[in-house]
Amino acid sequence: MKHNSLNNFFLDNFSKHGNKTALTFFRGNSVETVISYKELIQDSNSMAATLTDLGIEKGDRVILYFDKSMIFVIAHLALQRLGAVTVPLNPGFKKNELSYFIKDTETKLILCGIRHEKMIKEIDHEIKTLAINTAIPYQDLDLFRPAYIMVTDPEPGPDDPGLIIYTSGTTGKPKGAVLTQRNLIYDADNIIKTWKISESDVLCHALPLFHVHGLCFALHTALIAGSHVLMPDGFSPENVINLLLKKKGRHVCSVFMAVPPMYVKMMDFIGNKRYDFSHMRLWTSGSAPLPAKNFERIKTLFGQEPVEREGMSETGMNFSNPLHGTRKPGSIGLPMQGLEVRIVNLETFEDVSPGEEGEIWLKGPSITPGYWRKPEETAQAFEKGWFRTGDLGRIDKNGYYYLTDRCKHIIISGGENISPKEIEGIINLLEDVLESSVIGLPDEKWGERVMAAVVVKSDTILDAGTIQQFCREHLHDWKCPREIIFLKELPKNAMGKIMKEKIKKICARSKKI
Repeated sequence: MKHNSLNNFFLDNFSKHGNKTALTFFRGNSVETVISYKELIQDSNSMAATLTDLGIEKGDRVILYFDKSMIFVIAHLALQRLGAVTVPLNPGFKKNELSYFIKDTETKLILCGIRHEKMIKEIDHEIKTLAINTAIPYQDLDLFRPAYIMVTDPEPGPDDPGLIIYTSGTTGKPKGAVLTQRNLIYDADNIIKTWKISESDVLCHALPLFHVHGLCFALHTALIAGSHVLMPDGFSPENVINLLLKKKGRHVCSVFMAVPPMYVKMMDFIGNKRYDFSHMRLWTSGSAPLPAKNFERIKTLFGQEPVEREGMSETGMNFSNPLHGTRKPGSIGLPMQGLEVRIVNLETFEDVSPGEEGEIWLKGPSITPGYWRKPEETAQAFEKGWFRTGDLGRIDKNGYYYLTDRCKHIIISGGENISPKEIEGIINLLEDVLESSVIGLPDEKWGERVMAAVVVKSDTILDAGTIQQFCREHLHDWKCPREIIFLKELPKNAMGKIMKEKIKKICARSKKI
């Protein structure tokens, strides 16, 4: 490995681009800050000096609890400069949630927005914080502007942690996936090569920064490749569409990375209009399944098939449909370079035949060594060196992989294993259904009973009986939902993943049909 640390990887590439614009930050639809690669180096070094004055050293965990902002980027680069461990958190976390993360990481410092400081002090009045006003322009901050200071802390090694990303697990307490310098470097380099990210690219970065998708897959790769990053302060379908439509000047995008719900909101905003996005070379989708009908809709409205991919907080990016070649709707694509994949029978731990369903096991340089201070959970996640993803999947005759479900979401009713995703796929075929989620609830007779939460169009007359009849026409009776509830929207986390445990609670409280 050429670089021992993510910081070295950053600096080596940043220095090649000098005064080239690295990042343009938008407040709403207006440009607020423009910063070059040279300034990224200078400002992150100065910020690192400020953090050193606050006692931050190699290996210390530092929580970033910011709204999306330029200071988030600079703080992350500065922490990597020191060999400290970045712990990015969703700024929407409530008091009890944040309290858990503070305790679990034994954080040395919390970098936060002004609006969060009071709550943090209520959790622990002694914890060290640095509150920064993210509502004012980055260039107006005088936090670390006094002088350029070279930091000389010992460089981290390839096996030292650089990032702790908390998993959005549906049960139990979140687990902190530790990503080492080796993990982060390999993942970024692999994505750059797979998607041909280069200095000529302009990335529209509309994702949150506290998630591996926005921080690692998007920001790391674009900056390392020397691309120009256009960063809105949040996701607005109107603002993002207007940015993506630009064809003249310095803000002509070539790459867009998003989660499926973002695409849906953008497509709903476009409606029946037709726009020209022919200047774009790459649209990617990940972090949640992309229904086949939305694949086709993206192709129609944006003029290209999206590149579906799959990754995890624990593993980096694992699969991608090809940049050049066949992209299969519903498939997560082909394994990334250097990744070994098995599909394993859950009972025998033996490999299944092509086309058969099993748990996906992975082995490769980007996979976490384990969860932060959770040896039991780490041991459960690995089997003889293979990482157990908890995802059920299959491979087709062409080598393309498909996710079929999560192991823990399997419903067992009357002794039969039932895949929620299979039932959701049938329900979603109904024209007036926007989305659905199928779960299992405890049942004294059957063990679990199948229940569906469904979101429909506002003007529909579709009822539960019609949906159940449609399911019976396409599925075995024991797979069909015994109960259906209608919701205005399905509860989702920040990355668009449906939160099945919340749906279970809603369904458990609902009246039976």
